[in-house]
Amino acid sequence: MKSLEHAVVGSVVGVVAAIVLEPPGGLPVLVAGAVFLSVFVDLDHFVLARVERGDWGNLRLAVTNPRVGLFEQEKVFEGFGPRFNLKRLFTHHLIWGVAVGALVLTGATSLAGFVAVVLYAHVVCDYLRDLEIA
Repeated sequence: MKSLEHAVVGSVVGVVAAIVLEPPGGLPVLVAGAVFLSVFVDLDHFVLARVERGDWGNLRLAVTNPRVGLFEQEKVFEGFGPRFNLKRLFTHHLIWGVAVGALVLTGATSLAGFVAVVLYAHVVCDYLRDLEIA
């Protein structure tokens, strides 16, 4: 999904998760955090592309061409194939597990639940897009 789509889903899921789970922090802060998580978890794509290509060309394309970076994001990772998508989803699961596990270990269980729900929604949206359902 594109960043704007993830931001919209993150804000809706963030509102619901904040109301239901009641983690620490006010609603505006939690929703802003959900949007941030929903969008910026995708930065792992650039690290994967760096590993695959051996350079930061994909990041350079997104940063130096705002039209592509903001509105035509599908062009940023063209040509990588289906294995790249599997790796992308795998790294999302790793990030999700580490973030939630770290919060649980620190005793912030309601916040861990909030982060888990937000990142779960992100990954489900990615799967739905990859399956061409949404």
